[in-house]
Amino acid sequence: MLRAKSILYTAFLTASIFISSCDKNIDEAPQDPNLVKNAIFESMQEWYYWNDQLPTVINTDSYGSNEELLYNLMYLQYDRWSYLTTKEAFEKAFTGQNAGHGFGFGLNSAGELFISFVYEDSPAGQDGWQRGWQILEINGQPISVYETDGGYNFDLGESTPGISNSFTFKLPDGSTTTRTSIKDNYQANSVLHKEVIDQGGEKIGYWVYNSFKATADVSPTKSVEVEETLRYFEEANINELIIDLRYNGGGSVDVAEQIMNALVPAAADGKLMYTNDFNPDKESLNDAYNFERTNNLTLDKLVVITSRGSASSSELLINCLKPYMEVTLVGEQTYGKPVGSFPLSSFNSILDQNNVELVPITFAIANAAGEAEYYDGFPADILAADDPSINWGNLEDERLSAALSYLLYGNLSPSSRTKTLKSNWQMIDGFTGLQKEFPVY
Repeated sequence: MLRAKSILYTAFLTASIFISSCDKNIDEAPQDPNLVKNAIFESMQEWYYWNDQLPTVINTDSYGSNEELLYNLMYLQYDRWSYLTTKEAFEKAFTGQNAGHGFGFGLNSAGELFISFVYEDSPAGQDGWQRGWQILEINGQPISVYETDGGYNFDLGESTPGISNSFTFKLPDGSTTTRTSIKDNYQANSVLHKEVIDQGGEKIGYWVYNSFKATADVSPTKSVEVEETLRYFEEANINELIIDLRYNGGGSVDVAEQIMNALVPAAADGKLMYTNDFNPDKESLNDAYNFERTNNLTLDKLVVITSRGSASSSELLINCLKPYMEVTLVGEQTYGKPVGSFPLSSFNSILDQNNVELVPITFAIANAAGEAEYYDGFPADILAADDPSINWGNLEDERLSAALSYLLYGNLSPSSRTKTLKSNWQMIDGFTGLQKEFPVY
């Protein structure tokens, strides 16, 4: 989610504000549940970006839960992201402190299911799982059992340590293996892969970045992992960069700014990065933020690999850099989230005392060219299919191959041209709320 600086910094003191998405159950109900419901409604009236669409009064008794109330208050024409969670869950999510198996799913063009990514320190990562393993069965049932009208429901249980699931895989060598994975706590890595590709006299950096997570207990808010990755590419003296955001649902805008300030051309230093726009009652908080260039990377253009799973801070990066450098999208149209949020419990004592974190959409975001209305996402300039059967860095990956062809030849080589159908289900579609921004099983 996006943070609003200045006035909000003072109000939050040390709290960071990020770009965000949708919902999570609150387990501990207060003695009088209507106190929290009223606090939610009052906070929405004060802060919600579309507060002119809210009712003037509500009957809190008519709503069976806090989540039901919030959903009924949301302006569903545009809002797919407002949610409730807890303060602890919010903080853990944005610093990559996860619980689960620690991997993602992806479909190839034939509809076969594969591991799409694995976090190194997760139970799956520690067991050696890899992108490219085909998933044949889950808990002894074929994948077809889990198909729904809208995609897939794998029913893997809550993201709680101790929950066990079994998976049967077909490995790239044709052999099969069945693994039992027990969910546990782990620290997620955001950088899934990085390398320098030497082709055609060019040194091309390739960076697979999975989520904009800040490093815990580091001030000012930033990612040490990102810092190390940028240093790696700078020391390699790359000429071009491909940043792969195909599964990146968003995260901390502080980290997005950290990356943008390293990638933006020197001529843009000090120029407008973005503006935000609050509801009319909070328009005094409207502000503008400028680039503060860091590092010594010299890039005139950037290639971004995208999909429907690219959302929020991923789109912020694309939108803010477009006015200052050539940004080419390879893959598929992005998700579409030009609005931001921050947690409101710091502004409401009832929410705070009951550990209810309300995270509604609170403002819209525009780049230096005033472009802000991308609710349908950004279309890809070069269409290319995802193939999770191929591991990171393999040039048989159609999206990586198309990105390289564009950088080397200015267009797609004949062998790289593919007929790409829009995917009708991606992993981001299997999640709601806070988990929609950081989708992982």
